[in-house]
Amino acid sequence: MEKLRQIHTRYSRVMTLVLLDIIMVNIVVLGAMWVRLEFSFRLLEESGFVEGYLKVAPVYTVVCLVIFTFFRLYRSLWEYASIDELRYIILAAVAAAAGGCVISNLMGVYLPRSLPVLNGVFLFLGLTGERYAYRVARRWRNRLSESRLRPTMLIGAGAGGAMALQELHTSSHSQNRVVCIIDDDPAKKGSLLKGVEVIGGREEILRAVERFGVTDIILAIPTASQKDKRDIIDICQKTSCRLQTLPSLYQLASGQVSVKQIRDVKVEDLLGRDRVQVNLGEIGAYIQGKTVLVTGGGGSIGSELCRQVARQQPRQLIIFDIYENNAYAIQQELKYRYPELDLVVLIGSVRDKERVEQIFDFYRPEIVCHAAAHKHVPLMEDSPNEAVKNNVFGTLNVAKMADTYGVESFVLISSDKAVNPTNVMGASKRICEMIIQVLSQHSRTRFVAVRFGNVLGSNGSVIPLFRSQIERGGPVTVTHRDIVRYFMTISEAVSLVLQACVYAKGGEVFVLDMGEPVRIDDLARKMIRLSGFEPDVDIPIVYTGLRPGEKLYEELLMQDEGLDKTPNELIFIGHFNDFDRERLIERLEELEEASRSNSDHIRDLIRQLVKTYHPAGEGAGV
Repeated sequence: MEKLRQIHTRYSRVMTLVLLDIIMVNIVVLGAMWVRLEFSFRLLEESGFVEGYLKVAPVYTVVCLVIFTFFRLYRSLWEYASIDELRYIILAAVAAAAGGCVISNLMGVYLPRSLPVLNGVFLFLGLTGERYAYRVARRWRNRLSESRLRPTMLIGAGAGGAMALQELHTSSHSQNRVVCIIDDDPAKKGSLLKGVEVIGGREEILRAVERFGVTDIILAIPTASQKDKRDIIDICQKTSCRLQTLPSLYQLASGQVSVKQIRDVKVEDLLGRDRVQVNLGEIGAYIQGKTVLVTGGGGSIGSELCRQVARQQPRQLIIFDIYENNAYAIQQELKYRYPELDLVVLIGSVRDKERVEQIFDFYRPEIVCHAAAHKHVPLMEDSPNEAVKNNVFGTLNVAKMADTYGVESFVLISSDKAVNPTNVMGASKRICEMIIQVLSQHSRTRFVAVRFGNVLGSNGSVIPLFRSQIERGGPVTVTHRDIVRYFMTISEAVSLVLQACVYAKGGEVFVLDMGEPVRIDDLARKMIRLSGFEPDVDIPIVYTGLRPGEKLYEELLMQDEGLDKTPNELIFIGHFNDFDRERLIERLEELEEASRSNSDHIRDLIRQLVKTYHPAGEGAGV
């Protein structure tokens, strides 16, 4: 329905312009004759020029419309009119004037010899006046309704700000009236951007909000670093204004901004570092034409892995997951987005050795991304044996089959909780790292682990929890005032995994430089403000105490792991420790037997394997 309305609006606009042009081109010719005859209506009537022109008028009018169409005068968006549209008008006016001269000569009608010059000049003025009158009328209409618009501060006086301001001034969908502009460039202070003053840098934000009665703030700084954006957002959050932002730089490549593209600031915008950039060419060259298996492919990390792999034109993509609803959802999405993709979706558990071997034997994957795992810390504290069964021995099953069937690369999705773990989930992930590090010493398969922090928006992460609590009106629960975590986006986490496939030599633990850690208390308060509420006033924050196995802070590297650079300056390699292979296998056999019998002493056995494991509190579950 909306599309039909847009088509109707555009058709009406074009037809109005055509009718105006029909009237205008004929009035222009008569006006040019009148000027040529020294502004005398008597001479114009006695000259016979009017009668002569009326003979050629129908043909001339049609020719003019064809010329105007050829020069795209009915396709241009005049709210964005620029020098290009002006050039087309000049060319169309010249062509129409010349066409009129040719037509009159062919039809044997005598008209003044100077008429084409005057006609061309008046046509240019008429065409320009008509079309710019559209902009003036639109601008006046907006100004008449300014009392209903929201006073808005625009941050950024660069190209992005100019595009945003143009759209906000002209769009019928705009709800904003820009009253001031902020830019950190001292040279721009006091200058005008489309009639709006740049009043200073970020230090003026708070004063300007009060001075101009600002209700909305729009960030128009798509090229700014993530740190600068975060710092500016932190200042803006001290106001009660609604925060919005332009789309990212690559989305502005078309050179236009739509009001509908301007979105609310999201929690992802609060990351204090620039996004990780990976070499898509390297990743594509490595994955293209290969069979890729993703275990846990229906989860938040696994499904994004599948999306990014699908873009790289693999020979076949195999999704393996125990939860059929998630597997079905990603299957339908990929079938729609990549209809040519050879996609296989299989249901089963990584705990099932026979099922895992059946898949490797039949499909012979060349790249394995192992994302299947239990990851919720408090739940695994209550069910430690399930964490061991799924995380440790699920990984062992898949890794052994990768070795047996000659997989090129095996990438384990690990966690920062594997470093000096205080919980069963983290300790189980550390054992998984040990398994692939030991296997890599005697295998053709390149086994590596990718270790990163919390993933924004992933299933069970703190962001969806806070969001749902805010939607319910609170309270927002934080375990401790001083608890901090590293954060990254799902797409960053997956890009790191795929880049690890390219960099892998065997046995490495890849670590992301995740910038400064984020205080969860600060994050909760920012999310509340982004939702338009005031912390501890509209939405209370309640501190519940650390959960079993939870640490105040997470680490990304152990003391005895070295750190090497990679070609990507934000990705590093931690070297593996030298394990006793036979001792590890022996301990794993004991651990497997204990987990199968749901032993009460499973933590003691884990501690024997992971010397850095120091439980924060002994759970009661099995």
